[in-house]
Amino acid sequence: MQPKLSQRAFADSLQLCGIDVDKNAIQRIECGKRFVTDIELVCIAKVLNVSVLDLLGIPK
Repeated sequence: MQPKLSQRAFADSLQLCGIDVDKNAIQRIECGKRFVTDIELVCIAKVLNVSVLDLLGIPK
């Protein structure tokens, strides 16, 4: 199990990856009020150390 990551820390990690998001954008993504682009999806997977397929719920 991975350690918990705050929305702010997650946003900061994504910014280091080149994705300009803030804590509020993370909250909107979690609530389904904001779409995630393909480029963002790749960086999210990288930050979370999972595959894009895992994030999409597609079995390997």
